[in-house]
Amino acid sequence: MPLRYFEVDVPIHHTTNHQLHGVHVFTGEASSESEALHIAHAVYDAALAAQQAGLEIPGMQAGGWGARGLPDWALDWQAAKAGPWNNPNDWTRKKPYEL
Repeated sequence: MPLRYFEVDVPIHHTTNHQLHGVHVFTGEASSESEALHIAHAVYDAALAAQQAGLEIPGMQAGGWGARGLPDWALDWQAAKAGPWNNPNDWTRKKPYEL
């Protein structure tokens, strides 16, 4: 199966202030949604392990995957969803009317 660009949206919450929550978005190339979920989780795990060991967080991995901004946030991988990447700057997207 050819590689396509995917996004993996993972719900997050702050570890000490549970009122803070959002979604962490991972993007990169994969052959399927399940592979995208697997890769995103693997790069997150590698970044977390490096951070906990006091090492530099790995940079961009193969296929454009990477992880940053880990401290103080918990990711809910059970609720993660993968799908084709939705580029917010794509010229084909409908833009809101501006005055």
